[in-house]
Amino acid sequence: MKLVNVRKGQFVYYQNKLHKVYSVKAFFKQSIHLIRLEDFKQQLAMAKEIDFYKPKHLDSFVHKQKRYTLNKDVKAKVGDYILVINPKPDSLDHHYLNAIEIVSSVERNGVISNQSNGIKHQEYWVMVPGLEEGATIIDLQDPDAKMIEDQESQQAEVDLAEKYTPSIGDIYQKNDSNPILEAMVVAIQGENVYLGSNFIVDMNELTDNEKWSYMLNVKDQYEGSW
Repeated sequence: MKLVNVRKGQFVYYQNKLHKVYSVKAFFKQSIHLIRLEDFKQQLAMAKEIDFYKPKHLDSFVHKQKRYTLNKDVKAKVGDYILVINPKPDSLDHHYLNAIEIVSSVERNGVISNQSNGIKHQEYWVMVPGLEEGATIIDLQDPDAKMIEDQESQQAEVDLAEKYTPSIGDIYQKNDSNPILEAMVVAIQGENVYLGSNFIVDMNELTDNEKWSYMLNVKDQYEGSW
């Protein structure tokens, strides 16, 4: 289904694969910033190129190269990934529709996430690791469609020319850190990107999805939910 209004958090199909909308830059030709869920590769697209998808109970998809199944009947444990499907944040919380967060602690009425959000039990579904019985795999919009071999190489050329450029306030997660490390872009000078926690990285390294994952921009935390 084509979207009239594209909003942050929506699940969409782009080039036959499942993505999530991370931001919308209204004044750009390719105004929609997507993250491909299977590997968190960043993509830029236009509204006419994407199709909306609403997640359902027992849908299964790959997230950061690991398969999960959505289960509305499971209560989260510490360390679980959850998908926010019915966001009702309090004034101090900033979770939004289809936010994927990690459970840091479990309380009687809900959980506290790694983003310090208090999320009630009725607001989320657990992303259970693996493929559960009766699950529907949703990674591809058309599983029977053959991917044109040169499509990705052509897209790679587009990505190089129009790759998402980090901006002040962007928050990135370092993929090889333990425990999880997130840092915000505080300054950019040429190809050098200055992050909180005293990190200085080359822009090409920061946009390498094997090393860093884009999370959100701090201003997005205050846009509210929909």
